[in-house]
Amino acid sequence: MVQTLSNLARAAFAAPDKVFLERPGLPPVTYGDFDRLSARIAHAVSARGVDPGNRVAVQAEKSVEALALYVACMRMGAVYVPLNTAYTASEMQYFIADAEPSLVVCDPAQAAHLAPFAESAGSRIETLDAEGRGTLAELASTLPDTFSDHPSRSDDLAAILYTSGTTGRSKGAMLTQGNLLSNALALTKIWQFTADDVLLHALPIYHTHGLFVATNVILRARASMIYLAKFDADEVIALLPRASAMMGVPTFYTRLLAHPAFDRKTTSSIRLFISGSAPLLASTHEEFSARTSHAILERYGMTETGMITSNPYGGDRIAGTVGFPLPDVEIRVAQPDTGAVVGQGEIGVVEVRGPNVFKGYWRMPEKTAQEFRADGFFVTGDIGRIDERGYLHIVGRSKDLIITGGFNVYPKEIELAIDAIEGVSETAVIGVPHPDFGEGVMAVVVPQPGAALSEAAILAQIRGNLAKFKQPKKIIIVPELPRNTMGKVQKNVLREQYRDMLASRN
Repeated sequence: MVQTLSNLARAAFAAPDKVFLERPGLPPVTYGDFDRLSARIAHAVSARGVDPGNRVAVQAEKSVEALALYVACMRMGAVYVPLNTAYTASEMQYFIADAEPSLVVCDPAQAAHLAPFAESAGSRIETLDAEGRGTLAELASTLPDTFSDHPSRSDDLAAILYTSGTTGRSKGAMLTQGNLLSNALALTKIWQFTADDVLLHALPIYHTHGLFVATNVILRARASMIYLAKFDADEVIALLPRASAMMGVPTFYTRLLAHPAFDRKTTSSIRLFISGSAPLLASTHEEFSARTSHAILERYGMTETGMITSNPYGGDRIAGTVGFPLPDVEIRVAQPDTGAVVGQGEIGVVEVRGPNVFKGYWRMPEKTAQEFRADGFFVTGDIGRIDERGYLHIVGRSKDLIITGGFNVYPKEIELAIDAIEGVSETAVIGVPHPDFGEGVMAVVVPQPGAALSEAAILAQIRGNLAKFKQPKKIIIVPELPRNTMGKVQKNVLREQYRDMLASRN
């Protein structure tokens, strides 16, 4: 029985001639090729002083070698610490100091900048570039292509993923072999992945979605991936006929819909489109379905838990919902302060318990204790409700809750009302300081191309649908919303940008 990630990989390697990775214009990589490559990299990492349980921090561009480095760490029992390639050297200083990795792997261009931080943390540095070249690859090329995997256990630490840190310093979520494996097993089953599948993979591999969800599911199914360095709409459309599934963020789907060559014929070979990492607008879901006859399957997860829920493969995929709990995962909606479970359809904080839930925050025992209930449920910080059919609806983040004049306002309700207006592409609702109400509701609206929107017109249309205290005191029209690399709207950036907008308003 598969009990750890290294066992998962070992089972996949039992089909050595099967294609694992397809790359446009380059030879395919079979499971046997990848087995040998990950073995050589495991030897190289070990040669640099990394023992089971040691951390390996990786800030490297997407490549076959970078993916093999992840699998190598699983095989040798090291703790993989993926870091966003957009992080600056000063941001990396914090992560290196906090994780204290035995080894830092980075782009050759960054090695000199990170060297002082690595030295302070007692870390060694090796390099790996976007082509899979660098000192780590050079060392690995001289080493054996077989490796005796470390006998890891389910509770052993497998990875540390740092949260975005928008409300304070980033926290390292400790994920075990069992956490990651439970997701791989559950998702492979409920999304019905088999060895016949070909996944179009255009996601980054420093994030849960592209690394753990996509890669581990494909390994479990012994399927194949079309492995792209990044998302490019022209390239994706050209390759879709060779794929059976695609995982993406909402931005992928909006860019495809904006492309004149994207149509039903293009998607005829695809059995499943999956979206996650950021909320999918109901309008995007509906337009995609009308254009292609495919209903995008939206799922919900977070850094600390991997995937939590998914819309059904064979049932109704309802726009604006994130579906049902994964097998063996429990969810509930509770009062944020007391933990008392609320009634059906009522709004509260989403809590989760199951084999996917992380071990705690790295070197933050007090913070870990604060985020768990006494009965083991993890408090996600997401605000949601469960409808009469059992579908989970995410209303927003608890930190995004607006308290104006003593009333609680959930931004999602207002965003949905404004998004329904003709000519609106998307909306972000935030709370900013207000001299009378503490916080005032403010909406930042992106119009559709060619649409003429005004603050007065938007207010006139929502006035009859929202209580007065929910109505925005200011509406700003902008060409686009700030997003992070996974497509999530950065409301913290908007709050900072517009923090003085209502300072003198009544």
